[in-house]
Amino acid sequence: MAAGVQAADFEVADIRVEGLQRIAAGTIFNYLPVQVGDSVSDGITGNIIRSLFSTGFFSDVKVEREGDVLIVVVRERPAIAQIDLTGNKSLKTEQLKEGLEEIGMAEGRVFNPAMLDRIEQELRRQYFGAGKYGVEIESTVSPLERNRVAVRIAIVEGQTARIKQINIIGNQAFSDKELLKQFDLGTTKWYSFYTKNDQYSKQKLGGDLEDLRSFYLDRGYVNFEITSTQVSISPDKDGMYVTIAIEEGDVYQVKDIKLAGESRVPTEQLFPLIHLRRGEDFSRIKATESAERISELLGSEGYAFANVNAVPEIDEENKEVIITFFVDPGKRVYVRRINMEGNTRTRDVVLRREMRQLERAWFSTDLVKRSRERLQRLGYFEDVTIETPAVPGLADQVDVDVSVKEKPSGNLLAGVGFSQSQGILLNASVTQNNFLGTGKRVSMALNTSRSSQLYRLAYTNPYYTVDGISRGFDLSYRATNFDDLIGADFTTDVGLAEVNFGLPISDVSRAGLGFRYQYTHFFAGNTSELAQDFVQDNGDKFNDFFITANYSRDSRDSAIFPTKGTFQRAFGEIAVPGSDLQYYRLNLEGRQYIQLTRKFTFALRGDLGYGAGYGETAQLPFFENFYAGGPRSVRGYDAYSLGPREVDGDDDPVGGNLKMTGSLEVFAPPPIGGQFENTVRLGAFLDFGNVWWTESDPLVAPTGFDLGDLRYSTGLSFAWLSPVGALSLSLGFPLNSEDDDETQIFQFSFGQTF
Repeated sequence: MAAGVQAADFEVADIRVEGLQRIAAGTIFNYLPVQVGDSVSDGITGNIIRSLFSTGFFSDVKVEREGDVLIVVVRERPAIAQIDLTGNKSLKTEQLKEGLEEIGMAEGRVFNPAMLDRIEQELRRQYFGAGKYGVEIESTVSPLERNRVAVRIAIVEGQTARIKQINIIGNQAFSDKELLKQFDLGTTKWYSFYTKNDQYSKQKLGGDLEDLRSFYLDRGYVNFEITSTQVSISPDKDGMYVTIAIEEGDVYQVKDIKLAGESRVPTEQLFPLIHLRRGEDFSRIKATESAERISELLGSEGYAFANVNAVPEIDEENKEVIITFFVDPGKRVYVRRINMEGNTRTRDVVLRREMRQLERAWFSTDLVKRSRERLQRLGYFEDVTIETPAVPGLADQVDVDVSVKEKPSGNLLAGVGFSQSQGILLNASVTQNNFLGTGKRVSMALNTSRSSQLYRLAYTNPYYTVDGISRGFDLSYRATNFDDLIGADFTTDVGLAEVNFGLPISDVSRAGLGFRYQYTHFFAGNTSELAQDFVQDNGDKFNDFFITANYSRDSRDSAIFPTKGTFQRAFGEIAVPGSDLQYYRLNLEGRQYIQLTRKFTFALRGDLGYGAGYGETAQLPFFENFYAGGPRSVRGYDAYSLGPREVDGDDDPVGGNLKMTGSLEVFAPPPIGGQFENTVRLGAFLDFGNVWWTESDPLVAPTGFDLGDLRYSTGLSFAWLSPVGALSLSLGFPLNSEDDDETQIFQFSFGQTF
């Protein structure tokens, strides 16, 4: 205490604070242990100084007395005006500043010199986590006016430490190579620039050790242990060496499998869910998954809080395990009420008709999950969450609270795109997927390109009946100039009116039936003998009536950039007897997506189409033929260029009545991550396909079907969902092109089309 303060107690009549610049006086009074009217002694004034110092706001505190007035004199610590980071390349500035903010270092906060050590420690922690153990950090503090400082941190990152070797000691049953396959970490490979598997991380190593433990426990090594783990770094801090010591133990077999507790469902329904067998090696993963399947079954029967535990009883002498599944189903739970919130535009009925979980019915975890998936597939919501709180005071009832975050369901689009096959694309459309919140779809579209113009009006009611049968109407007009599209000298004007119905078969599959009237005006050019002969035999104006049927099944996890699941679609159309042209077309599509790793996905695609005439129409009208080649078919070949050609004239491609195309592709997001993780895909592909004219025709060559005509290509692809449209690029290299084939290595398209 200052000399002006006497040892004798005195009653404080007033308190005055001096030296404040930024901090409010009220903040001081909140921390002071005395108030006006209190008696103050030497011990109390010491508490005042300690209390104010403990705030960290002040570099100096004095307590003085002037009569009965207690005077507190403070010197504020400077404020941090700015934090400058230089030299950081592998870690973003925002990421580093977030780490500094967690320890109290941020612009606008009070600066404490003791924090510099903590700053450097925090930055080293972040760089060590990124594998940069040779990082050097130097901090400088520069005073500024108005009691502020600027903190400058210079970083020399150094080289990323790479894993040079991983040694496993004590393994006898399995080789090092087989065990290291379980690790994400490893020595440098040709693909390490992408996966970064050679960059050491304590968290990654912990995950790898758990995978190693699971590997042994899933093969019957019940007493497997990791006895030690040592990680050392080379003197130049550029190489990491990991040594793992293990004890395998013996292999244990399953002696017996038991069920205990109250299952509430027939035992014969539970045992098929247990994928362990007596006499085989014990597997922890099989035991865990079996318990989960039993829980799911009980959950689907209304026992939402069922608890199933697989407890092993180990016989050390005989090296055997008895597995007992203890089942505690709890009470059967019922749904009292389903509540909707967040749907300010969408009507409740639109959400409720997608719910598979019903009120006053047993609560089913499976039905709740399916309900959420169906709501997400509507496309009206950015996010769908479902919570199941217990009803207060009731142990056997829950509410189902559905919360949605709506996104704009209308789309007003006017844009310009470019495609190598169709030139400049102009498009405009108004689409409302959730018209007036009813779930009905209404769209109007206008598209023009060098080769075609499209005008369309469509309407679909997905719940024309309460059972989910949909009904839609479609009116459109399309004019196509095949001379601009494929070089063939003919054009078509097509107008159509269609009504269609859809029937839900399951949550992921639908069947459809449609009826269509189609008017076609065919214009034959002077240089196409094929077109002229067609007009001579059939005329140039056609009124046709079609019946269409389709079936689709879609179990993909996403419609855009899926990583797993399948998509299949079968479509058929036939012009009914009495139409001017009598023909039919069938088309099969298939997509399969297999997630290889967290980033890599393997995709298989196959398309098969066939058409033919019947009755008075000898064959499929050639302007309804299938085509192959181009970005969406067989990359590396010019769009629509593969297959038979017209013998006379300009040797133009005319497509075929049989199409077969497919591809194998591996794709992944770019290694830079960030905002491009969900909008960009890089791929490597193998495409194949062609079209055939199966009927004999002297004006077309070749004719007939021969699998040897399949064309192959391989290359690289790039896809980007940019803010202004979808951009796709490919470098395709034909593997078996013929002299007449039109190849095109670089292909791209940009913009939105319908």
